[in-house]
Amino acid sequence: MDGFGPVVATPGFHGVDFETRVDFDRLRAYRLARAREALERSDLGALLLFDFYNIRYVSQTWVGGALGDKMTRYCLLTRGGDPILWDFGSAARHHQLFAPWLAKENCRAGMLGMRGAIAPSAGLFESAVREIVGLLGDAGVLDQPVGLDIVELPFLFELERAGVQVRDAQQIMLDARQIKSPDELTLLAQAAAMVDGVYQDVFEALKPGVRENELVALVNRRLYEMGSDQVEAVNAVSGERCNPHPHNFTDRLIRPGDQAFFDIIHSFNGYRTCYYRTLSVGSSTGPQRDAYAKAREWMDVAIDLAKPGVTTDVIARAWPAATEFGFANEMAAFGLQFGHGLGLGLHERPIISRLNSLTEPVELQVGMVFALETYCPASDGVSAARIEEEVVVTPDGPAVLTHFPAHELMIANKY
Repeated sequence: MDGFGPVVATPGFHGVDFETRVDFDRLRAYRLARAREALERSDLGALLLFDFYNIRYVSQTWVGGALGDKMTRYCLLTRGGDPILWDFGSAARHHQLFAPWLAKENCRAGMLGMRGAIAPSAGLFESAVREIVGLLGDAGVLDQPVGLDIVELPFLFELERAGVQVRDAQQIMLDARQIKSPDELTLLAQAAAMVDGVYQDVFEALKPGVRENELVALVNRRLYEMGSDQVEAVNAVSGERCNPHPHNFTDRLIRPGDQAFFDIIHSFNGYRTCYYRTLSVGSSTGPQRDAYAKAREWMDVAIDLAKPGVTTDVIARAWPAATEFGFANEMAAFGLQFGHGLGLGLHERPIISRLNSLTEPVELQVGMVFALETYCPASDGVSAARIEEEVVVTPDGPAVLTHFPAHELMIANKY
């Protein structure tokens, strides 16, 4: 990234005339250019995208919630062409009115199978493929393979019947998305800053008698009040539930002396967080503090290694092997000592783990953003520490986006 400059501009919810913040026109142009460059480097004639993060990256449109993941929205990008988007009819009309970067004729009403709810015998897949084949012919790429990211099987079968060669587009799109622009970095920093504030609310509310689900409700409310566009998940794990890590929340009552950890996953203008913090309630024990110190040590080593040119196997080897913290193998421990790219998607490139990085390392580049996660079970058999930091690879080394204090085990509502 030439002219990388500061890690982020000033995070803020609104654009202003007196500070440089997110330039959304520049953001849209950057993302489409990256997708086009990735397509040009491939042997494909077009990308046909159903993954809603890829659709947003290429078309700069979004329909979330219950409708965004039903496999009915799709986007076609041909070599030398502009994005063509099929969407719910009313959404397509909205894009025509409010998304001037897309040609109106390229915002089309579309409907397929809604993940099987509409039977293939209705003919919607067949008519959609017929239309796409015509557009591929118009673009002069009908004889070239088409890249698909994810797809309903009846749609794939119709493409094959039409003689379209299908290849994997997800790898191409993940390559395109892995280097973040300054505008993307600012949005990622804003999303993290929102969670910084929410963790202060959790810290104050974490006391005996409150339930895990009440804290999840608190987090959801505060994030939506701040302007989050999606709270994807909040894990709240306390007491004996900490070990093993269940990756969820329940109605468990918080008790004095509990260790508790939380993962807050949300997005601001599409850009996500994955942000763990561990707290103790009222007081802490020696085993809890020891586990936290180990998790922090593993984290600090990993952050220090997040520099351009370092390969992901080096970071993975800096973490303990699965057998060193109570697991039979790396598959059983996957996701505990872990790194994953962040952007429009929760799990982008690079994925850092002993499960995959030792055999297929990836070289870190300026502009990559990823979350690093460590986990250490305590010697008491029930407690555990979980820490996560979001890191940007800059020309000068790592920059951390997550700012709520985590260098030592914090005690909420200390006795």
